[in-house]
Amino acid sequence: MKDKKYKIQNSPFVVPTTDGKVIEEHFGLATDGNKDISIAHMIAPAGWSEPFQTPAFDEYTYIIKGKKQFIIDGEEIILEAGQSIKIKKNTRVQYSNPFTIACEYIAICTPAFSMDLVNRED
Repeated sequence: MKDKKYKIQNSPFVVPTTDGKVIEEHFGLATDGNKDISIAHMIAPAGWSEPFQTPAFDEYTYIIKGKKQFIIDGEEIILEAGQSIKIKKNTRVQYSNPFTIACEYIAICTPAFSMDLVNRED
């Protein structure tokens, strides 16, 4: 049997959460052991927020629906559907959705997201 030069992901890893956020990792550590990159489809419910963090990875976000708020080094930034952002590693950031509708987006991290690299301020 010939090795395929591609992989179609039909069964992303659904990350368990307690805050109503949907995280479906399509590629990354939890799904296929990839340490170089993670790609996840996410839905942040209205009113959702995370603690500040200083990740040791670059994070790219593309907004599909709704809006998402970022506080980056004290600056408040709001992205809407069709916009994207790259946040460089070792940048202090807080992600939230203080709006009245859910925000659907894609997040890509390089290297791959891991709890060991996210450095949350719990």
